[in-house]
Amino acid sequence: MTKKNEIYKCLLCGNIVSVLHTGAGALVCCGQPMDLQTENTVDASKEKHVPVIEKTEGGYKVTVGSVAHPMEEKHWIEWIELTVGTIVCRKDLKPGDKPEALFSCSSCGCGCKSTEVSARAYCNLHGNWKA
Repeated sequence: MTKKNEIYKCLLCGNIVSVLHTGAGALVCCGQPMDLQTENTVDASKEKHVPVIEKTEGGYKVTVGSVAHPMEEKHWIEWIELTVGTIVCRKDLKPGDKPEALFSCSSCGCGCKSTEVSARAYCNLHGNWKA
């Protein structure tokens, strides 16, 4: 059974999907079940992955790691996602970018009124991280 906002990855081809609503079936790619990318919340390695959320005057700034995460060709943060209440915003990144994202409450429509705020970041090598 899949749940809303879960991330799954095909271990054969690398295809990644985000679940939009709960479903009873299993996700399959390349003829095999896709792997649930569990949300890690505690860093134990030298690379820091847990997103750091900072409230700004007009929204939120999310930085990946208390020490900037590498953004190299073979190791980078693919995206950063911010959830405010029921609004989900995502910024795609590429090698060479800074591992951070600025989210404006006026552009996403959340109005920064919800107290339910979380962030996720996806590392191409170490998976899904949440704060």
